[in-house]
Amino acid sequence: MVSTLPNLTSVDLSQLRLEIRNLQPQLVEWRRLLHQKPELSFDENLTAQFVSQKLQEWGIEHETNIAKTGIVATIDSGKPGRVLAIRADMDALPIQEENEVDYRSQHDGIMHACGHDGHTAIALGTVCYLAKHKHSFSGKVKFIFQPAEEGPGGAKPMIEAGVLKNPDVDAIVGLHLWNNLPLGTVGVRSGALMAAVEVFDCTIFGKGGHGAMPHQTVDSIVVTAQIVSALQAIVARNIDPIDSAVVTVGNFHAGHTHNVIADTAQIGGTVRYFNPAYQGYFAKRIEQLIAGICHSHGANYQLDYCSLYPPVINDSRIAELVRGVAESVVETPAGIVPECQTMGGEDMSFFLQEVPGCYFFLGSANPEKNLAYPHHHPRFDFDETALGMGVEMFVRCVENFCAV
Repeated sequence: MVSTLPNLTSVDLSQLRLEIRNLQPQLVEWRRLLHQKPELSFDENLTAQFVSQKLQEWGIEHETNIAKTGIVATIDSGKPGRVLAIRADMDALPIQEENEVDYRSQHDGIMHACGHDGHTAIALGTVCYLAKHKHSFSGKVKFIFQPAEEGPGGAKPMIEAGVLKNPDVDAIVGLHLWNNLPLGTVGVRSGALMAAVEVFDCTIFGKGGHGAMPHQTVDSIVVTAQIVSALQAIVARNIDPIDSAVVTVGNFHAGHTHNVIADTAQIGGTVRYFNPAYQGYFAKRIEQLIAGICHSHGANYQLDYCSLYPPVINDSRIAELVRGVAESVVETPAGIVPECQTMGGEDMSFFLQEVPGCYFFLGSANPEKNLAYPHHHPRFDFDETALGMGVEMFVRCVENFCAV
C-alpha cells in the first residue's frame, strides 16, 4: 500500500506513566479479543458481556442493556467535585476482513474496520487505572460504552435513557483512533471537527417507451442526469465559499437494456457540512431543484431525506484542556495537529449538543508496519502502541478536569 503519511520518527513513550506502560500488553489482548468477535450495531452482545465482566472483576458499579446493548459505569473518587464522562463506541462494520493476522475476525462478513475495538479497550484501560487511583482526582467519572455509532446511531437513545444524568455530567471527552494521522500525533481543535451527515433517496417517474421513439416518452434517465448535475451547483453557487459542504450522489440505477427508455430512475446520496446554520437548508434546496427539473420535463418524483447526525462541535475550553494534555503526552515532532477536520460524521455530536466536551483524533497509522489502510477498508488495522497513549490521554483529562 502506498501511503501519503510521513515516515515515523521513534515514538517516545516516556511520558506514559509506568503503570500504563505495563498495562499495554493487557490492552492489546483486550483489543484483539474484541477484534475477533465483531458485532454490528445494536447487536454488540458479546462485546457488552466482555465489558461488563471486566467491570465486575474490578468492582465497578455499572448499568447494562441501555439502548439495547449500551453500558454506563461510574467511578466515584469519594470526594466532591465535577463529573467527567468518557465515551467509547463498540460496534463493527459489515465488511469481510482481508488481514492475515492471528486475531482476524471470526465472524464472517463483519469486521472492526474503524477502530472501535481499540476505543473499547482504551476505555477499559482507563477504568482499570482510575479504579486503583481514586486519590488522583475528585468527583466522578462516567464511562459510556455506546452501541451503534456506525448507524443508525446509539448516542441519542442513550441520552434519552438518561446516561448524562444521576449524576449529571459536566463535560464529556472521547477519541477516535485515526489512520489519517501517524502514530505520535493528536488531532484536536475547538469548534467543528466532523460534519453533519444527511442522506437522501429519490425516485424519478417518467414514461417508458422504445429507444427509437423518444418523443413518445419522458426519459427518466435524462431527467435524473440533469438532477445529478444540478445538485453539484448547490455547493458551488448557493453556499458561502468560506463554508465547507459536500453533496455527493453515490448511486444511480435505471434501465435494463439498450433499446428501452426507462420509466423510472433512482439516485441516492449524502450531504455533509460543518456550519449548523445550514441545518434544514439542503433538504429544502435539493427538493426545489428536483421539483423544478421534473416539472420542466413532465416527470414526477418521490424524495426521502433524512438528517442522521449533526456536526461534531467541540467546546473551546474542553478542547484547550485536551490540547494541553496532548502536549504533555505526545513527544514526536508532528505533535498536535489543529487543522484536522473531516467530512466524516459521528454521533458523538449528540453528546456535545447536551454538555460541553471535546472529541479528538489519536494518530494510529504506521506505514513502516503496513498499518496505514484507511478506515472502513477490509485491511484496516492500526498500531496498537496508540492504545496506551489513549489511556494516558484520558487519565490526564480526568486528572486535569477533576483536579483534587
